[in-house]
Amino acid sequence: MSVLNPTPPDLLVDAAGRPYFLWDVDMTLVQFEALLRTSDRLTKAYLVGKLMRQAKPDDVFTFVSEAEIRELWHDVVPYLGRSRSLWEWLLEAWEKR
Repeated sequence: MSVLNPTPPDLLVDAAGRPYFLWDVDMTLVQFEALLRTSDRLTKAYLVGKLMRQAKPDDVFTFVSEAEIRELWHDVVPYLGRSRSLWEWLLEAWEKR
């Protein structure tokens, strides 16, 4: 049983196919997902950081796993802004389980 409550697909994107968490760039969800799969490590870290900073935490796990976040952590941190402490707390709490 999952305790996550991700945004329903029909509410995730606007009429142009842009996800709510990419409000500041002109990129569709399809483009975002393709870049997550095909980008080099630093580009992927930037995108994951943007996702972690701007999306609901539950929505983050629609696109990346906890393992991927941990693997990219060092490169993601510069992009987290004020959300860094939330993610540090969350990852630390999960590590204790």
